[in-house]
Amino acid sequence: MASQQPLILQKPLDQTLSLKEYRRLGGYEALNKVLKAYTPQQVVQTVMDSGLRGLGGAGFPTGRKWSFIKKEAPFPRYIIANTDEMEPGTYKDRLLIQHNPQALIEGLIIGGFAASAEKGYIFIRPAYEQGARILEKALEEARQAGLLGKNILGSSYSLDLVLHRSAGRYICGEAKGLVHALEGKRPHPNIEGHLAGEGLWGQPTIVNNTETLSYVPSILNNGPEWFQNLARSNTAAGHKIYSVSGRVRRPGCVELPFGTPLCEIIEDQAGGMQPGYEYKTCLPGGASTRFLPKQHYAIEMDFDSLARLGHGHRFGTGSIIVFDHKTCLVGAALNLIQFFARESCGFCTPCREGLPYLRDLLRRIEEGDGKDEDLPALKSMAGHLSHAYCAFAPGAAAPVLSLVEDFREEIQEHIAQKGCPFRQDFQDGQENSH
Repeated sequence: MASQQPLILQKPLDQTLSLKEYRRLGGYEALNKVLKAYTPQQVVQTVMDSGLRGLGGAGFPTGRKWSFIKKEAPFPRYIIANTDEMEPGTYKDRLLIQHNPQALIEGLIIGGFAASAEKGYIFIRPAYEQGARILEKALEEARQAGLLGKNILGSSYSLDLVLHRSAGRYICGEAKGLVHALEGKRPHPNIEGHLAGEGLWGQPTIVNNTETLSYVPSILNNGPEWFQNLARSNTAAGHKIYSVSGRVRRPGCVELPFGTPLCEIIEDQAGGMQPGYEYKTCLPGGASTRFLPKQHYAIEMDFDSLARLGHGHRFGTGSIIVFDHKTCLVGAALNLIQFFARESCGFCTPCREGLPYLRDLLRRIEEGDGKDEDLPALKSMAGHLSHAYCAFAPGAAAPVLSLVEDFREEIQEHIAQKGCPFRQDFQDGQENSH
């Protein structure tokens, strides 16, 4: 049966849970149980059976990723929490580390035990300085309590964690770009090989999203079947932190069962649209997902439900960016592409050249200089980005492709009127209000 009781976001959300408060809520009981009664393989199997998937966007099964490090793999091994959250509209990990840093630390230690890792890192976005300081304090509290370092809780297992501030580019959050950045190299991606075989300094390495790791203690505490049954949809498992931004009454983060309908998240949790504004569409999973047409307003928010829509729809990070009927989607797509063009690592030609080309086309259309041939050019170039070296460029192109395919009339209107019709409506509204 699905539960609305949060697992990792305990209220009030604007306060940081101390180690004492976290332990009062049952924190570190899972670690104690694991160290006393589990083998690393049993931890991996439990997480695999739970159905936990990566919550940083890709949705890869967490237990399966951990199983890639075999018993006979070489040492030393590493585990890394990816807190390099940088995509526009995505801020769930920031809230999580500021509110409940010990959940991440306990999840990292359990994951480290499963991989037999000796050292771990928390790789954090430099803009999250407040969160970094909270994590540094939480790490020290855990060390002082014997939860980190040598012979954790009197066991034979030892692990220490290091907080590392990112250099501050989007691609540093891609798993192999992140590993390269930790090594002091240029953080370009590398799709060849697997981190479980050759990760940090060529050694077996696990990289997991911060939210993903934070759910691990509750799974070990309550069992995989319990976690699976928390979800509201049949093909999902557990909970998810959904973040909502845009023209809603109460933007913010809320932890709910996987599969909660989009309309419930927007209306019940975020309070619905602000007065005078109507819902038009949303990016359901952050800036690198497609605009979701209005007919899917009641869709269950999980990986499989979005994927079943086809046409490249995907769940992403579950960070919902809401657009109202007065917002220009050409301008919104231009804003996103400007960000992605700036953040391209420049490693491959489709990404390095294609994103600025899309940006210039969208800017021309938005500023009233668009031509009829620009529309097929947009679609063609956005499609070509699927040939880029990594997933960055195809993700960046997703809003543009859905703009062309699902909101084509907005582009045509810009071209026909030689300007942004929404900007004109806004100006008229301003004049009428005086």
